[in-house]
Amino acid sequence: MMNQIKYLLGFFSLIFLCGCSNQQHQETYRQWVEKNGKIKVLSTTAMINDLVKQIGGDYVDSMTLIKGDLDPHSYQLVKGDDEKLSYADVIFYNGLGLEHGPSLHHYLTQNSKAISLGDRINKENPGLILYVNGQLDPHIWMDVSIWLKNIPTIVKTLSDLDPERSSYYAMNGNELEEAMIHTHQQIHEIMHQIPSEKRFLVTSHDAFNYFARAYLADENELENDQWTKRFAAPEGLAPESQLSAVDIRYIIDHLHQYQIHLIFPESNVSKDSIKKIIQAGNEKGLNIQIACCPLYGDAMGPPGSDGDTYLKMILHNANTLATHLNHVGQQHAS
Repeated sequence: MMNQIKYLLGFFSLIFLCGCSNQQHQETYRQWVEKNGKIKVLSTTAMINDLVKQIGGDYVDSMTLIKGDLDPHSYQLVKGDDEKLSYADVIFYNGLGLEHGPSLHHYLTQNSKAISLGDRINKENPGLILYVNGQLDPHIWMDVSIWLKNIPTIVKTLSDLDPERSSYYAMNGNELEEAMIHTHQQIHEIMHQIPSEKRFLVTSHDAFNYFARAYLADENELENDQWTKRFAAPEGLAPESQLSAVDIRYIIDHLHQYQIHLIFPESNVSKDSIKKIIQAGNEKGLNIQIACCPLYGDAMGPPGSDGDTYLKMILHNANTLATHLNHVGQQHAS
């Protein structure tokens, strides 16, 4: 009887939370479509939207298309998205293959209002962009020094739409760039307080290659791509593939080689794959655990959380890794 009551309470709590979230989304949309003279910007991800809000300030109405914990890799257009896309004055998207759901990908690549931020970075700075198994790695927001290169594009786009306030957008862009440079340096310092032999990361899917190169690698590892040993994941660039025996064996060997005992879940990715890794690893006596605190990979945190802005999201990841990796290292050394 008690279990039934708990189940019902949980069920109705979920309905209540979903209802509140839906009301918030409806109110955000209502405000966004209000005719108030502001530039209407639609961004595919929250990480892009956060930059737009910081730069556009009070003169821009910005909204995220792919909300909450939804997977941007596989997102398909749903009812109501057409209206948002057509109403927007400009659409910013990540590109580099992130938004590869067929309906969304087709719309973005065929619409003159849509600007691919990642593809512009790749065109201007091709040496910064990583390839994983021959595919472009779209997770460029994981390196703050790369992500800040979107600022000039956003500033120019808003200034072209609203020339009278171009100096305002430029000023906000400069302030944001300074904050991002500071955070980039701060994360590097946090990560390098972890001894090199403990500075290894395993997560659910291949979202942290840029993070590993920028913040986990030793200086000498950058010259010949030796930094790649710093990060591994059982799933590929999109968290939608099925694990094979080869995938599991590769991660088990990696964990064993570098004496890694902790795998980090991601806030918007199922733990199924890492549970399989842990089961297989522990059968071989590796003593692997799942970290209690997830990292933010393809999605930011909800409002009020320690990941509800882009910079807070990245700092959360750094602080979480620093705390857990040092602790696990000490625990297994004792």
